[in-house]
Amino acid sequence: MENMVYSSFEEIDRDLEILKLQKEIDYQKLSLSIEKTVDGLSPHSMIQNFLGGFGGAITQFGLLQKIVIPFLIKKFIK
Repeated sequence: MENMVYSSFEEIDRDLEILKLQKEIDYQKLSLSIEKTVDGLSPHSMIQNFLGGFGGAITQFGLLQKIVIPFLIKKFIK
């Protein structure tokens, strides 16, 4: 970071506000990234990704999604 030379307190306040907003944006990005990671590691998501790897043949049928996926999740949780 370079050393800044300020000529007024308004310039300092403006830069502090910018830094505060950048910090908030970075925090929100981190929170979203963590949330996506946790969701991606959930059993339901893992099973969907696993089934998706075999193509959409199984997941195209809504009945199979409603019966098979919860059954597999229950088996993995127990």
